[in-house]
Amino acid sequence: MVSVAVSKLGKTDLVFVQPGDKINSVYYCHNVLEQGLLPDIRRDNFLFQQDRVPARCSCHTVAYLHSRMPEFIEPENWPPNSPDLNPADYSVWGRCNR
Repeated sequence: MVSVAVSKLGKTDLVFVQPGDKINSVYYCHNVLEQGLLPDIRRDNFLFQQDRVPARCSCHTVAYLHSRMPEFIEPENWPPNSPDLNPADYSVWGRCNR
């Protein structure tokens, strides 16, 4: 798995998850967010939003985001998968295969 945050302001560095790693909310918060995406998100002042993958919308992850993010959209307002709202899934990675 690869994670990246994308906005009109730019993008974060890619965060790679090793094959076989179990991604629960603790792993996601520590390895993907804290060590990966959040430094770039904080620096560039992104408004943070995710989709509804269980590790991303767990009580632990939401509490983590409340304590460490200046602004983020609450999980109940996160969209389902959409080509318009998830450009990394539909635009960025789709071009890698061309």
